[in-house]
Amino acid sequence: MRVIGIGHQIAKGMRAGTVVDMDAAEEAVRGAVDQAERMAKERIETVLLSFSGGRPVSRLIDVETDIAGHEIGERDLKRALAQAHLLARRSTEGREILNAIPAGYTIDGTPGFREPRGMFGARLGLRLHVVSAEVGPLRNLKLLAERCHLEISALVVAPYASGMSTLVEDEIDLGVTLIDLGGGSTDVAVFYDGHMIHTDQVPVGGNHVTNDIARGLSTSAAHAERLKTLHGSAVAGPDDEHAMVSVPRVGESGADAMQQIPRSMLVGIIQPRIEETLELVRDRLRASGLARTAGRRAVLTGGGSLLTGVREHAARVLDKQVRVGRPLGLHGLAEATEGPAFANAAGLLVYADRVPGEEHLAAMADGGLGNWGDGRFQRLGRWFKENF
Repeated sequence: MRVIGIGHQIAKGMRAGTVVDMDAAEEAVRGAVDQAERMAKERIETVLLSFSGGRPVSRLIDVETDIAGHEIGERDLKRALAQAHLLARRSTEGREILNAIPAGYTIDGTPGFREPRGMFGARLGLRLHVVSAEVGPLRNLKLLAERCHLEISALVVAPYASGMSTLVEDEIDLGVTLIDLGGGSTDVAVFYDGHMIHTDQVPVGGNHVTNDIARGLSTSAAHAERLKTLHGSAVAGPDDEHAMVSVPRVGESGADAMQQIPRSMLVGIIQPRIEETLELVRDRLRASGLARTAGRRAVLTGGGSLLTGVREHAARVLDKQVRVGRPLGLHGLAEATEGPAFANAAGLLVYADRVPGEEHLAAMADGGLGNWGDGRFQRLGRWFKENF
């Protein structure tokens, strides 16, 4: 796959993955789309969106269906999916299903089947990973797309998209934790046996580090972001006490506008927030009961993973082998856009390439039934009503 157009704008009007200022968010989206269109010399009408707002909740649903010993075919898989989706709707009442992804099959109670078609058995089991979100934030995101004259083909939970572009097959099979350090939140996903089996969110991200710097040093958010990017670190260095950093004071001008601080002071502000974030991730993994399943590897991605020292802190707090994940298998990414900050957008491209398969079914809520971008869910719903 080759990238032919890139658009990049500051995410105005968004907070923790949720639209909080529709006009500002619309301006940002329109700007990014316009940049990509001009570079690609194409007009964009349909988009895939990643979503990390709405307090996502992850749930595994297991169903079994009788196949009477015959060869498993498409009809059997659809019947199992339909049963799982009915249970999913009941268990997520008051919320909207964001993604419903098959996470493995069993035949007569034996797990490990990734492609059961053509096999024989008495009972077919399906494990469906369902991610739901609050209704309001999802509707606001859809409204934002409408205002930008964009049609949404699918919504994809953010860490799933990031994982598709940064993880290698062996990691997904053996067990890995993906940690997407975004601006407004930190998204977590656990992959095992070839599937994503859990996702969670910590409402702390890189913007919180920026705000801590702005408050602690009495400077503007823009200058705080620059200080974090150019001089920030999550680990102390031997020369930090002597290395001086210039910090513009907010609201002042002239000779008093600049203050000189040791770099150690900046590190002292950043380090506690990074530790807090990673400790929250560790506690969420333990609470999920999947800490052992998640394996000994963790992959950091998102813009926050670029901060010096984050990898070392993650290895210590999580007690895992940690690497920084960058988009894999894509050509045409500029040097500025091939890092972990663009893993999510790159993952959407990978998702778009794989979405026709039954393995990557994306459910996007539409009233009480749902809407899959290519109409699969509507067809499955009609099929279920006709046959049951």
